[in-house]
Amino acid sequence: MLPELTKGGGGMVYRLGLVGLGQIAQKQHLPAIAANPDFALVAAASLDGSAPGIPVYRDHLAMLAAHPEIEAVVICTPPRARRQVAVDALMEGKHVMLEKPPAATLGEFAHIAAVAAAQNRVLHATWHSQYNPAVDRMRDLLAGQSIAAMRMEWSENFHQFHPGQRWIWDAGGFGVFDMAINGLSILARIFDSVPFVLSADLRVPSDADLPIAAEVRFGLGDGSAPLTASFDWDWIGEPKREVTVTTGAGRVLALTESGRRLTVDGIVLIDGDRGEYRDIYCHFAELLRNGVSVLDATPLQLVADIMLQGKPVAVRPVGA
Repeated sequence: MLPELTKGGGGMVYRLGLVGLGQIAQKQHLPAIAANPDFALVAAASLDGSAPGIPVYRDHLAMLAAHPEIEAVVICTPPRARRQVAVDALMEGKHVMLEKPPAATLGEFAHIAAVAAAQNRVLHATWHSQYNPAVDRMRDLLAGQSIAAMRMEWSENFHQFHPGQRWIWDAGGFGVFDMAINGLSILARIFDSVPFVLSADLRVPSDADLPIAAEVRFGLGDGSAPLTASFDWDWIGEPKREVTVTTGAGRVLALTESGRRLTVDGIVLIDGDRGEYRDIYCHFAELLRNGVSVLDATPLQLVADIMLQGKPVAVRPVGA
């Protein structure tokens, strides 16, 4: 049974600690927390960065020791640091939300999940792109349909989202899959059966451990339908985040703008907002109220399978 949580004037108010104050935390998590009456941010821990109106500690253990009133911890560190932070928080009796990807490996994620279960804590492994309403609408439309073809294109420029950061190119940093995993999370959501990886070409800069781009071929059912994905983190121009599926009946369904917009045979069905993080925190509050965890590892598994099936191709240095 979950412990009684704080009751605020409008109902339950959950006191949060935030670990990691990088760009995603600054642009997405802090505004989403501030706008949600179910949460109050008490403190943060980060080697860099600040958050208005709250103390920031250099170490997550120091944050937890100074603020025993914290009930849940949101973790936005680089992937390699998440397991230890999550386990420490869970062992202190805190619930945990994990920014994507939930850990550096499937084994680490399984360990976090096992600790959460043993401690009877809520664990929310988030995949923000799945929170666009057009994604679930596409899933509904594809349910029971045969698939004739799929093409995914997920292209961004890493300088825009991780300027000057080196960790993304080191082992455990995910490289292009730091952003491509968002597309893969949509792939994992829209099909009745998740496509499996057949082959991949991985473009690895000469000064990096991990790819900056990838071409992937997937299978579904008998594996004969052409299902492909192109991931590019050295893209020049506006980000391209889209997936197009052709059904056996000839209908063409297209998710564009990271899953915000859905068209069917060229007709717009949904053209929504990008309220992904707003909805993540609404969902987290619901999970806390009901004592339920969300532990989908499928997008992380797809990344692991691509790396296992992939053939490295050397390309020019990334220089970051």
